[in-house]
Amino acid sequence: MKKLFLIIGAPGSGKTTDASIIAEKNDNIVHYSTGDMLREEVASGSELGQTIESYISKGALVPLDIIVNTIVSAIKNAPVDNILIDGYPRSVEQMTAFDELVAKEDEIELVSVIEVRVSEAVAKERILGRAAEAKPGEERSDDSAEVFFDRMKIYTEPLAEIQKFYTDKHLLKVINGERTLDEIVAEMETFVLNHI
Repeated sequence: MKKLFLIIGAPGSGKTTDASIIAEKNDNIVHYSTGDMLREEVASGSELGQTIESYISKGALVPLDIIVNTIVSAIKNAPVDNILIDGYPRSVEQMTAFDELVAKEDEIELVSVIEVRVSEAVAKERILGRAAEAKPGEERSDDSAEVFFDRMKIYTEPLAEIQKFYTDKHLLKVINGERTLDEIVAEMETFVLNHI
């Protein structure tokens, strides 16, 4: 049985960093970022990758079927049974589609949805700070103020509905993402280890 933890948070909340540190420290946990999975597909130069790139470069959401298939395939092929996936779901449609899919899958259990909560001001400062510090060639096409506000709007619009859905299922765990990295990672890691 694969035990799955979804990690959501605003752009710049640090969710990818938190999850990757936990996976590095624990041999029985693997971490996937939906962003990384999609970027890898883009880097491969495949036809699917080109389709994905056309959405990502605009800061738009990648179509549902592409994301769900990417995630399910990653879960099933994961080398260990405990999986952290960050950056999903980003819309009510993604959440509903994934919920229906997991309900049919005997070998996947959604244990919890962890929200790394930060204010918009903190998120913006981190994202635009990351853009300013990037060396030439390291810039991400989605690190600009204009794209940040688009991404933030995409994140916050469905958020209340996503929070309610997982709260009603007793799956939502909120972590304060405005503390030090060590504090956030320690709380998330303890929570995950206690639930696997």
